[in-house]
Amino acid sequence: MTEDLTTLAAEVLDRARGLGLSIATAESCTGGLVAAALTSIAGSSDVFERGFVTYSNEAKEEMLGIDPALIAGHGAVSAEVAIAMAACALRQSRAQLSVAVTGVAGPSGGTAEKPVGLVHFAAAKALSREGDAVDFAAIHHEERFGDIGRAEVRAKSVETALRLLLRAGDLA
Repeated sequence: MTEDLTTLAAEVLDRARGLGLSIATAESCTGGLVAAALTSIAGSSDVFERGFVTYSNEAKEEMLGIDPALIAGHGAVSAEVAIAMAACALRQSRAQLSVAVTGVAGPSGGTAEKPVGLVHFAAAKALSREGDAVDFAAIHHEERFGDIGRAEVRAKSVETALRLLLRAGDLA
């Protein structure tokens, strides 16, 4: 992990700590790299609650509770699924902040509509909880990194996810 990414991850943790919020991640194309960036910082355990690596559609459905019809209707790489992943990560954890990443890292798997390098991000903040229901606010962000190589798409995705988490603390 680069020094810049370590600094950014530490900033995310400090901000969440200052707000009294804990974090959960829901990752597909990054395969846990966002969680790894956060947990590489000593003392992260008081802020980082858990991470979900939901690489397959089945994992998104089984671990997070994503409606299969949502994936069938929009595809796993979509704004709708990214937002659902972030919301479900809140519901399936005790965290108050979450970030989700789903995309096409390559080198294969892209289509004309969803090319290699397309990544959807969502961050959510729990506003209230009642039983299994979580009222939340969410933000979505889309990046088209292009066919810059699998490792680079994933690295840029981690940075983008961390920056989105910084913004999510301000959601109301």
